[in-house]
Amino acid sequence: MTTIDCCTELSGMSRRGLLKGGITAAGVGMATSLFGGTFLQASYGATRKAGNVLVLLSLRGAADGLSLVVPHADPAYYAARPRIAIPKASLLARNDTFGLHPKLAPLLPMWQAGKIAAVHATGLPAPNRSHFSAMEELEDADPGSAARVGWINRLIGQDDYRHPLQAIGMGMSVPITALYGPQPTVTAASVDAISLAGDDQWDTADRRRRSMQTMWAGAGGAMGSGARSALSTIADFQPVAKSSKTPANGADYPSDDLGQALRAAARIIRSNVGTDVIAVDHDGGWDMHTDLGTLDWGRMVDASSQLASGLAAFFQDLGSLGDKVTVVTISEFGRRVKENANYGLDHGHGNVMFLLGAGVKGGYYGSMPSLTNSLDADLPVTTDYRSVLSEVVTKRLGASTAAVFPGFAPESVGAINV
Repeated sequence: MTTIDCCTELSGMSRRGLLKGGITAAGVGMATSLFGGTFLQASYGATRKAGNVLVLLSLRGAADGLSLVVPHADPAYYAARPRIAIPKASLLARNDTFGLHPKLAPLLPMWQAGKIAAVHATGLPAPNRSHFSAMEELEDADPGSAARVGWINRLIGQDDYRHPLQAIGMGMSVPITALYGPQPTVTAASVDAISLAGDDQWDTADRRRRSMQTMWAGAGGAMGSGARSALSTIADFQPVAKSSKTPANGADYPSDDLGQALRAAARIIRSNVGTDVIAVDHDGGWDMHTDLGTLDWGRMVDASSQLASGLAAFFQDLGSLGDKVTVVTISEFGRRVKENANYGLDHGHGNVMFLLGAGVKGGYYGSMPSLTNSLDADLPVTTDYRSVLSEVVTKRLGASTAAVFPGFAPESVGAINV
């Protein structure tokens, strides 16, 4: 039997792989998404103050929701996973039906405070086992439309404010599909990447910035307006760039990619540059065809530890600012119910979504179906993922579900109060 760490498809499209492919902070063009009318934006005024903030955390690779939130009351779960099932006695926040993976312990104080909800059996309405295709479908969220406009782009287009900093992709080198569209957005690998190359401590006479402004000030066409847009965005981002890199309130982020992206997100929120949405990717090795493992070893203990430690540090860092920040986790699909021969799980369908922070009514949600112990059994989806997102965008950000998720009629989930 062939042993693989993850799908060839996923490894080939890894955002870190793309970053290694050479996208760097050269010049000013990287600061602004180069899609549609975005590139035609000429300049922007001062940023507004942000209201409530949504942080979308994508668990790339299809996380196993049945390991993160374990349906311990279903005997099929233990029958299907004789080697990798998590013992009931080890689960955290256990009720009669569910319990949390033990490595989510850093989030337990927030759970006990009613600040975390888990919505199980969520996902796309029909199975899609291709990472690339499922991500596209999930983030486009407009089935049947040929327009390349993601749901976050539609969301920020609901008001008359237009600024690239309104939605930021952080910790990645290319925009995710959800950010695509006519509204200007920014995607960058780090806070430091949103800068003008050469405008540094050695340029004491400010020559680099002034020369770029002179060169592009009267330039016509898309290149000229795009360059001016990027220069303006870099200038408006300075409160973030100049903010302290030291987390507040004693927060200690893990050194992995997720921890650093969330630390950057906290700096953006604290600097209040008018950002409504921050998208963060976690390429944490969630595509666990092999070595998902047990509680003593394996990739799930590592990935779930990174997830919990990063999020716990993020909210500790934010302190009272966390009262306006809601985090939603999402993954392109879940895993099969039954373990394979490699201590892993193959591509499935339903999954779990977490909601954390402001407005969240803590606890377990969703209609959990009975599991089936067979080779090709999935966790069926009983809650369309758009219903979960709809509660957040309507109750926290005041947007119209019909505009953000065209043609979709959401069902009530109940995980968001206000």
